[in-house]
Amino acid sequence: MEPRPEPGRPAAPAAPEGGRAPRPGRDVLSRARAVLRREWRDVGVAAWRELRARGVAGVALALVGTLAMIVLHGLEQMPEPDRVVRALGEVRADQPLWQSLLRTPLSVFIPTREQPPWGGIPRLVLAFGLGQLLIGWRRTLLVAYGATLAGTLGARAMVAIGPGHWAGVPESYAHAVDTGASAAVVGLFTYLAIRLRAPVLCLVFVVPTVIGSLLNPNLAGREHLVAVALVAATAAALHRRGPSAGAPRGAQDRGGDQEGRGQ
Repeated sequence: MEPRPEPGRPAAPAAPEGGRAPRPGRDVLSRARAVLRREWRDVGVAAWRELRARGVAGVALALVGTLAMIVLHGLEQMPEPDRVVRALGEVRADQPLWQSLLRTPLSVFIPTREQPPWGGIPRLVLAFGLGQLLIGWRRTLLVAYGATLAGTLGARAMVAIGPGHWAGVPESYAHAVDTGASAAVVGLFTYLAIRLRAPVLCLVFVVPTVIGSLLNPNLAGREHLVAVALVAATAAALHRRGPSAGAPRGAQDRGGDQEGRGQ
C-alpha cells in the first residue's frame, strides 16, 4: 500500500516512469542534436546528393563567379583594363540611377579594392554552390542580384537622408564604391538559412557580417545590413509555412531548373 500524506502536507509529486526525473540540460542537448542532424541532412547531405547527380554543372555558378572575380581582380591591377572595369562595373551613389542599374550585374563579381579576393572566394563558392544545388540557379541569381540592388538603393537613400538623421550618412559617402560581391554572398546565406531553417549556416556566415557591420557602420557595413534585412524579410514572408509536407527542402525551388534542363 502507498503511504498517505500527513494532514496539512502536500503530497509529493509522482516519480516519472523509470524512476528518473527529466534533466533540463539533457533536454536542451537532445534538441540541439536534433537541430544539427536536421540541418546536416537538409543542407550537407542534400547538397552532396545533388552534386553527385549533376556533377560540375551543379556548381557552375560558383565556378563562373570565382573565375570572374579572379579575372576582374587581375584587370584591376593594370591601368588601362582597370578603367574598363570601373566603367562597366563600378557602382556609386553619385551616379545616375540608370547607370548604377546597368552596372549592378557585373558589380556582383567585382572584389573589394581594399582587400585581395582570396579571402572572399571560399565564401562566394559556398554561397553560390549551395544556392544552385539547393534552390536552383535562377533563384540563386535572383537573390544575389536582389541583395546587391538592395544595398545599392539603400546607399542612395542614406546619402539622400544626410548626416542629421540616424539612418543618414555624410554626402561624401556618395563617392564610395558599393560593396560588390559581399552583399550578394551574405544575402544568399541569409536566404538559405531561412529557407532551409539552418541556424548553423546563419551563425557561421550571417551573424559575423551583421556584428562587423554594426561595429563598423561605414557605408559598406550599412549596405550589408540593408541587404540582410530585406532578404530576411522576403524569405520569411515567402516561406513562413516552410516546405510542403512530404517534399524535401529545396525540391520545389529546383523544380523549374530541372524542367529547364529536361527540355
